[in-house]
Amino acid sequence: MTDKKYGLQRYFLFFAICFIVITLLELAFKSMIHAGQDLPPLLFPAMTIFLLIFHIMVAGFMVMKYLCDKQHLYLMAIACAFTGSAVMMLGTLSSFPDWFLCHTTALVNYNDAIIFFTFRNIMMAVLFIVSIVLFRQPKWAARGALFHTFILSGIITFTLLMLLLAYLYSSYNPILSVSLVDNETHTFTPLWNDFFSWVLIATWSLTLVLLLRVTRLCSTFWFSGAFFCTCYILTMIFLLSDHNSDGLAWYQARFFETSSTLFIIFTLLYDIFHLYQDSQNKYLDSYQNAIRDPLTRLHNRSYFYDTLVKNLAVASPMQPVSVIVSDLDRFKRINDTYGHLQGDKVIQFVATVLQDAVHIDDIAARIGGEEFALLLVNTPAQNALIVAERIRQTIAQHDAASSQQQLPEAITISMGVYTATSDALTAEACVERADKAMYQAKQTGRNRVVVWEEPRPSQGSAINLSPEAQ
Repeated sequence: MTDKKYGLQRYFLFFAICFIVITLLELAFKSMIHAGQDLPPLLFPAMTIFLLIFHIMVAGFMVMKYLCDKQHLYLMAIACAFTGSAVMMLGTLSSFPDWFLCHTTALVNYNDAIIFFTFRNIMMAVLFIVSIVLFRQPKWAARGALFHTFILSGIITFTLLMLLLAYLYSSYNPILSVSLVDNETHTFTPLWNDFFSWVLIATWSLTLVLLLRVTRLCSTFWFSGAFFCTCYILTMIFLLSDHNSDGLAWYQARFFETSSTLFIIFTLLYDIFHLYQDSQNKYLDSYQNAIRDPLTRLHNRSYFYDTLVKNLAVASPMQPVSVIVSDLDRFKRINDTYGHLQGDKVIQFVATVLQDAVHIDDIAARIGGEEFALLLVNTPAQNALIVAERIRQTIAQHDAASSQQQLPEAITISMGVYTATSDALTAEACVERADKAMYQAKQTGRNRVVVWEEPRPSQGSAINLSPEAQ
């Protein structure tokens, strides 16, 4: 019931948008006509050339999408529809040869133009129906290469057949002929008014109904396809309302054809942007998964060291780089007593505290089971000590019982700090010094912070306790 209601909402939205857009297009066309009552001779060929280019673009998009995923065989039916349409528009342009010279003469063959127009519409409508059927039956494309080739060959053969018939029924063949326009009076014949125009309206109407029924406007592409069919139905209605082939209705029809094709192009560009955005997001997600610890979402060991190497290359007294190595106190006992699930809760809690304590340019990483490291850029030793002490106090003062984040028991952490002011040491050496300071904190009672300092000549130890740790 919910899907049916959602489908009705999409249909209502489609018809509402069609009404608004078509009204705006009609107003735009009327304003264009009022702006210049004498239509320039190059207007129609210019609109036709634009439409031809747009159809080639759509066909190209369809072929590229098909080559990316050959399971979507329905795309080739649409590609052939727009390719054949572009070829037939060359025939339409050849019916007005002197328009290329910027003037009109009696050489204009309006009958040929409407013949190419008729065959083009029949071909496109039929191929759209084929595309809808193939979309409805996606398993046909997966039946094997032979069946796939058979369908594709049938689509191409039908397109070529329609191109051949359009050519033969135009003035290029004396045997086959059909009169849809009187070239002397420029009026449509009863054969066009009473038969072919209604056949085209019925064919495009059937195409629209099938498209709405089968696709349920499940994507923006089919939404634009339904709008395309609606506009082509309107072009037939426009031509029925005018008795002359050189009247305003012919320009109006071409204007709506061009606008609906342009709408499809914008839709395809949106799809490309959307696919690029999805690809970019997937790449970023993949990259983040590669550089982050899966349990805590902190950066992993390799990323920490890579970033530390880059920052040490520019380290100086004006740009100090501080490293803090920390380790949870008696964490093995928590795992042994409460189990690994509770141990993971403790790890995640500490990771949250570390991440909240650093700036956006700093790095918080998990480099071992219960061992963490912080990289603080442009941070001298005294400031790094303050950060470490704040983290230690936050963890030690956390009420495990009353907190929303339930922990099995109170926990503490020991931390060691080292600050580099040059690139004299490697990243491993910097971490080793911070690690030694951390072990000094462990040996002097745990739950404290120790800053590594250069030993004086008279001292045997390379580690001095900070005032807060003594």
